[in-house]
Amino acid sequence: MTAKVTNVERFILHVPFVDRVRREMERAGVHSWSELEITRVETDGGIVGWGETIQNYTWGRVRDHERVVGKPPAETMWDDSLGAGLQMALFDAAGKLAGVPVYRLLGTKCRDWCAISFWDHDMSPEKYEIEAITAVELGYTCIKIKTRPWFDVRETIRRISEATPDHFRIDADWNAFLNNASNAVPLLRELEQTFPKIKIFEDPIPRNDASGNHFLRSQIQSAIAHHYGTIGAREGVEMGGVCDGWVLGGGVSQIMRQGATAASLNMPFFLQMVGAAPTTTLSLHLSAVLTHAQWPTITCHELYEHSLLTERMPVVGGHARVPEGPGLGIELDRDALEHYRVEKADHSLPRRLVKVIRPGGVNIYFANSGQKWTFYGKGNQPVDDWGCQTELLDDDGSAEFADMHKRASQSPVITSD
Repeated sequence: MTAKVTNVERFILHVPFVDRVRREMERAGVHSWSELEITRVETDGGIVGWGETIQNYTWGRVRDHERVVGKPPAETMWDDSLGAGLQMALFDAAGKLAGVPVYRLLGTKCRDWCAISFWDHDMSPEKYEIEAITAVELGYTCIKIKTRPWFDVRETIRRISEATPDHFRIDADWNAFLNNASNAVPLLRELEQTFPKIKIFEDPIPRNDASGNHFLRSQIQSAIAHHYGTIGAREGVEMGGVCDGWVLGGGVSQIMRQGATAASLNMPFFLQMVGAAPTTTLSLHLSAVLTHAQWPTITCHELYEHSLLTERMPVVGGHARVPEGPGLGIELDRDALEHYRVEKADHSLPRRLVKVIRPGGVNIYFANSGQKWTFYGKGNQPVDDWGCQTELLDDDGSAEFADMHKRASQSPVITSD
C-alpha cells in the first residue's frame, strides 16, 4: 500500500542574520528575509518530510497545501505551483519513503561534490573585505557580491582581492544598474583588466536588451551571466550569443527543464536558491544530476544566526558534498525550530536615512533602500562614479533629521556641501 500525506503543518520562524551583516541587510531593505516558513509533511507510513520558504524572497510561497493531503508525495512533488517549502518537503518525504537520496528521484548523478559560493547583499568595501575573509575561513573559494553605483566598486574588489588567496574568485552582480552597454563596456573592461579574480559579471545591463547584451558580450573577456528566460534561449543563440551562461532558480520542475536546455546548448549555469541550509541542501541534490551546474551555487545560509541543521554543512575547497541519506539527507535542529518560532515576524525598523556621498561633495538622501533602485535605474545620477560612499544614518532626535526624513520620503534629496 502506497503511503499518503495525512497532514501538512506550517509555521513561521524569525532567524536573525549574524551581527556582522545585520545592519547592512537592514540598510539594503532585505532584513525581512529572516522570516522563514517551515513546512512539515506527515505520511500515514510515519515518514515526515521538511521544507522551508523565505517568505519575502523565495520564488513561491506555500498557499494551498490541502491539495496534497490524501495523495502519495511522489504524485504531487513535481508541481512547482505548490510553493518552495511544500515542494521541498514532498521530495524529502518521497526520498525517505523510497529509502534513497533526493538526487536519485531527479536523474543520473554526475558529481559527488558541488561548487558553492559565499554570498552577501550590497555593502561597503570595508564590510565586503571582512566577508571575503570569513568566506575563506569557512572553506569557500568564491564570493558573489552586489556591485552598486552607491558604493565604490573598484575599492570593493581591490579589498577583496588583496584579502584573499590567489585562487579565490569574485562574481559581480550588477542587477542591471549599469543601464546600457555604453556605460558597461569601459567600466567592465577596466575592472577585468585590473582585477583578474573577477570571473563572472551578472546582469550588467537590463536582461531584455538583446542587442545591447550581444554587443557587450563581444567586448568583454570575462563571462557574462543572465537570468534564464528573459531573452529566449533560441533567440539568444540565433543572435550569436547574449551571455556565456545562466542563472537558474524557481521550482524543481522548472530548474530541471532549464538545466536540460543548458546542457543541450553546452552552456554553464549557477543555481540561485537563497535560504537557510535546507534550501542549500536541495540545490546540492539538483546540482548532483544537472551536468552544466558548473558555476558555484548561490545561497545565503551562512548569513543566518542558525542554519537550522544539527551540524554545519562543511565546505571543502569551495565545494559541498551531496548528502547520501534518504530524502534531503539532513537533520533539522528541533530545539532551533522551537527557539526561533513566532506567531508573526516583526520586521519593523527605527526611522533612518540612507546617505550617498558622491565625489565632489554631492550628497543624496533616501528614506528607504527601494528609492535608490528607482533613482539610479532611471539614470538620475552617474552609475560609474569611483569614490562613492553610503552611510546609514540613525534618527538623532533632531528637528533637522525629522525634516530631512520627511522630504526624502517624498523624493530623494540632493545637497551640495
